[in-house]
Amino acid sequence: MRRLVLLFGLLLLPLVGGCAHNYYNLPQDAVAEKVKVLGVVPIIVDTDSDIRHPQREELITLLTNVNRSFERDLLRLVKNTNSFYTVTLLDADPKAVFANTLFRRERRDDAAIQYNKYFWKEDALADFMRKNSLDATMFVVVSGITRPDKISSSNLLDSLTTDYNFLVMTAQIVDAKATILWEYPNFRQRTLSYSPLMNLQYPDFDEAKANMSPRVQVKFKTLEGIRRSLEKRRLDLLRRETPEVELYMSQFEDMTSMLEIDKDRKPAPPAQPAPKKDEQETKK
Repeated sequence: MRRLVLLFGLLLLPLVGGCAHNYYNLPQDAVAEKVKVLGVVPIIVDTDSDIRHPQREELITLLTNVNRSFERDLLRLVKNTNSFYTVTLLDADPKAVFANTLFRRERRDDAAIQYNKYFWKEDALADFMRKNSLDATMFVVVSGITRPDKISSSNLLDSLTTDYNFLVMTAQIVDAKATILWEYPNFRQRTLSYSPLMNLQYPDFDEAKANMSPRVQVKFKTLEGIRRSLEKRRLDLLRRETPEVELYMSQFEDMTSMLEIDKDRKPAPPAQPAPKKDEQETKK
């Protein structure tokens, strides 16, 4: 019995102590001291990533427009973490910023999570941050990736495991030296989880059944179907539509839940520059 009580107490200790789990690549004290002003780049579409849709260019245009519609929801959620003294959505062309600051992209398979990871040019990023008076920059990127998955039919009687083309959303907070301070997917979670933004393909079980074929064709969703999925609204408890969209908000909420810093480590206002000597003499 004593052992059970001791084990239960150890499990409750993190909750009693009130210490939040640290999802950053630095101690939270260092993050709070280092990052007071955070600039959020408008959501980027990685046009050179693995997007295989037959109407690729039209899909990229659709994603660009949808990103503009919902990125202020991301800004609101980042601000609501109260982890930074100032958070601003930058008035910048995301395509140009991406082209100027990207060093390389890597397709990663870390801990069974497949995603695209980005690395940045230190000089270009430092110059961009200096011009915008930032301590750190947040990049959010929508890109394409092909990976295996198992998709079931609507009646759950059939399934197909094969490679599907997905849209994924990744995010990073980087400093002027291009050091990644935080990232999503996040590998500091106690239980790793990461969901793609959406699957661009589907197995056509109905066609296979109608033709009595053992082979199920994998097809791309139409642009209109993709648009409807991306713009699908959440429902409240009374099944009424809300202003929030399901797919984007799920990603935003997941990533911002891992941005929070302990309340006793919240950032102080940026230090004000010391007055110049002639200004001090004038005041006298």
